[in-house]
Amino acid sequence: MKVLHRYVAREIIAAVIFALVAFLALFAFFDLIGELPQVGRGNYQLQHAFLYVTMGLPGYVYDLMPIAALIGSIYTLAQLAARSEFTIMRASGLSTGMASWMLARVGIVLVIVTFLFGEFIAPATSAMAEKWKLQAQGASISQEFRTGLWTKDVIRQNGLTGETVGTRFLNVKDVTPAGRLQNVKLYEFDRDFRLIAVVTAAYADYQARNVWRLSDVTETSFGAKLSDITATITTKTLPARDLVSEITPNILSVLFADPDRMSAYGLAVYTRHLAENNQTTERYEIAFWKKVFYPFAVLVMMALALPFAYLHFRAGGVSLKIFIGIMIGVSFQLLNSLFSHLGLLNTWPPLATAVLPSMMFLVIAIGSLWWVQKH
Repeated sequence: MKVLHRYVAREIIAAVIFALVAFLALFAFFDLIGELPQVGRGNYQLQHAFLYVTMGLPGYVYDLMPIAALIGSIYTLAQLAARSEFTIMRASGLSTGMASWMLARVGIVLVIVTFLFGEFIAPATSAMAEKWKLQAQGASISQEFRTGLWTKDVIRQNGLTGETVGTRFLNVKDVTPAGRLQNVKLYEFDRDFRLIAVVTAAYADYQARNVWRLSDVTETSFGAKLSDITATITTKTLPARDLVSEITPNILSVLFADPDRMSAYGLAVYTRHLAENNQTTERYEIAFWKKVFYPFAVLVMMALALPFAYLHFRAGGVSLKIFIGIMIGVSFQLLNSLFSHLGLLNTWPPLATAVLPSMMFLVIAIGSLWWVQKH
């Protein structure tokens, strides 16, 4: 039985890799076509476009792995059925449970690979690709916003651990690819949302441990302390000033990133930041739970492939089965995306929004397996 498991696993993995490479080549071609109009902007040349598209491929590996697992499994099982190998396996004592476990062992390996790409490789390469592209074009991240970037922070008495005593709104005109904030404005309010200070700085550089170094600072204060607003207005200029803030470069990068390209850890950190500042978190909560459960969709897709092994070759050619597999995979992706939007519009629980598509297809897989066994 171990020899049989290794044989089937080898065939499935080879088919999955082939399907994945084919999809990656197709998506890379379309992405390259989309990048061509931007070639010539700044120092962005054709070789830069090739590298940018290549750095985006790990994200597609994560997105396409369930479909590739489905197509690869269907192809392998359909070939085994066409050559009567699966019939011989069943006659030799291979039960449905054993066949399911045989696929599950391969699926667990693919789940781990999908998780690694989604949590570590794809977020890093996507961020590097965007930063590198902006550097090549000589652009800044926030230049597309008319008033710059806006975000919210809290003011605490003792750095990040003290009691919350106010609210701070941060406005940044530009964010360079290196992470420098340019033309910074800070509007600080007390607990009653009375304006108590306005701080401007030419630029800000992140030091470490939630500390930003503001340079060429002008600070206008409207009161001696947060709880004591007076008519006195004082203005002072400083060459530099340190600012302790919960906002970090990682949090700022989220504002320009696609939540589906972020890691689960990054989504959790940013969701907590939004919750602490009383901002809506539904979009990022849905993306977080999707990131947690999406790798397990590989197992669901492979469960959907198992019934194809019980269909005789004359009931449909291998090409027809692969076409059906592609349609199932596309349907899963569309339904997964649809539920994300419906959950956001209808304020469904984020966990249910992320899990329901996979659960629906799992029920279909179990029902299909029961039907082919009965008939």
